[in-house]
Amino acid sequence: MGKPTGFVEYKREYLQSIPPETRVKNYKEFEESFTEDKSKEQSARCMDCGIPFCQGDTGCPVENLIPEFNDLVYRGRWKEALDNLHSTNNFPEFTGRLCPAPCESACTLGLIAPSVSIKGIERTIIDRGFSEGWVVPKPSSIQTGKKVAIIGSGPAGLACAQQLARAGHSVTVFEKSDRAGGLLRYGIPDFKMEKTAIDRRITQMEAEGVVFKTNVNVGKDITAKELRKSFDSIILAMGSETPRDLPVEGRNMKGVYFAMDFLTKNNKKVAGDQIEIINAKDKNVIVIGGGDTGSDCVGTSNRHGAKSVTQIEIFSEPPKTRDNSTPWPYYPRMLRTSSSHEEGVTRKWAINTLGFKGNDKGEVTAIYGNQIELKDGKALPVSGTEFEWPADLVFFAMGFVHPAKEGLISQLVEEGLELDKMGNVKANFGTKEKSFETTLEGVYACGDVRRGQSLIVWAISEGRKCADRVHKALMKTI
Repeated sequence: MGKPTGFVEYKREYLQSIPPETRVKNYKEFEESFTEDKSKEQSARCMDCGIPFCQGDTGCPVENLIPEFNDLVYRGRWKEALDNLHSTNNFPEFTGRLCPAPCESACTLGLIAPSVSIKGIERTIIDRGFSEGWVVPKPSSIQTGKKVAIIGSGPAGLACAQQLARAGHSVTVFEKSDRAGGLLRYGIPDFKMEKTAIDRRITQMEAEGVVFKTNVNVGKDITAKELRKSFDSIILAMGSETPRDLPVEGRNMKGVYFAMDFLTKNNKKVAGDQIEIINAKDKNVIVIGGGDTGSDCVGTSNRHGAKSVTQIEIFSEPPKTRDNSTPWPYYPRMLRTSSSHEEGVTRKWAINTLGFKGNDKGEVTAIYGNQIELKDGKALPVSGTEFEWPADLVFFAMGFVHPAKEGLISQLVEEGLELDKMGNVKANFGTKEKSFETTLEGVYACGDVRRGQSLIVWAISEGRKCADRVHKALMKTI
């Protein structure tokens, strides 16, 4: 490594951010990349640990070569560090902002000290790459004549599209929304990632030959049969879009929404669309669900000027340090405080929602329920913990259960496509010859549509690997 004693000499540093009371006044990103000197120090903390668990199965799903790019940054070889990063990850600016960094949880240094700031270094490399003009289109010098359709323009679809276009195939990406990006664009608030990050990649990919067709709902505007006739291969990358519901009393009252209804409209508004949003200003907001989507609802509500924001979770509060059930190098079960939490929220645990109350206009006014405790694997109510809290807006952020079945998937099922027991598209995984193949010839699936709700790094990883599998299958027929 660049400096064998770096992990002893330097303490872990974090990206500098704008204070919460200032950043909630707008939707701009609020973290800044490391300076060059700080980058050198932080990359010097990477140990000569022998086995880099950070980039193995327990670390980075996209298989970034983390010790290598840390060493290059330490030596000031930034262009090589960028090339190294791009060799495994098409969009490090996405992961450098949005990934929960399982690589850092698997860092060997984490056994004795705070782990290396891998995510911050990754973001710094790609941000410098863009500022220096090093990120340019790389169109293929050959054309195979093979046509590939990719359904969905989230991280899996985008990664797959770029890899296949660079291999010389004719790639068309179909997106039902008005802009490409999937949940990256409409599910992630701009304060976590401004959408210029997506736009510049779309521009790059178009220069590489990728054709984007937005406002096209495949299965409705074009049928599955028409699609299969027009393309040599079809790749399903639509994500997991069906949100988990909560069928309790008062569920259908006005003011009770799925999180994506709230976030999508707000993102469109921020993008400049003339659209009526779900406004949390001066409202008592309840967010049901303790994950990232719930956190995004918290941050957005605070930017609206909510009267109060309460986030509830049905599970008990995690421990403040790594739990014994998830020892190093596994991603730990522990309490996490997001940037949105820092901006203001009341968090409550082990809460069971029993229903909602409303006024004579059908508008929600309160949430009621009780606390629970687990005994013998069962969730039991705790006597005397019944509650009723004011609620003007309620957002369900309890995750996604499977891809949307209406339209394309239903049509493909009629032709022989199989789904797994969870309702995801059934496709091979982990087998060299048939990875990502569905039960329909020439139809593949990658990302959340195949594996279920997961991380952005898994989506990019599966998109890249699926592209490799499709490329090899197509080249056998040439």
